Amino acid sequence: MDGRGLPVSAFVTSARDAEVNTIETLVDICVTGKRPQRLLYDKAADADWLRTSLAARGIELISPHRRGRTRKKLQDGRPLRRYRHRWIVERTIAWLGNFRRLVTRHEFYPELFEGFLHLGCLLIVLRTFCN
Repeated sequence: MDGRGLPVSAFVTSARDAEVNTIETLVDICVTGKRPQRLLYDKAADADWLRTSLAARGIELISPHRRGRTRKKLQDGRPLRRYRHRWIVERTIAWLGNFRRLVTRHEFYPELFEGFLHLGCLLIVLRTFCN
């Protein structure tokens, strides 16, 4: 999502795949063609290898550290001030929840579900620009 909460990339994976392993792919398939400067994510993305990988691409990962972290923290509190804008991401996820086909997965084939996901993202973007 961009700063206004508009979806810029989306894809579907298996439910058993960890989210932290799919973040790099999500950044690579960005529709707009330009990569974001910052990436807000929840505690699921607290992985040192992900932080260094995104930093090599010029993306700052803003994610709070997990409570039981044993290694030294790589991020102080200053970038985490931007984390209070996470509600914009949650709002966009709620907008996607307004589409019944995305709330309960009725499709057997993941390609169909991904098509409906992209259609929902397109409708959100069009609704924003047409109003």
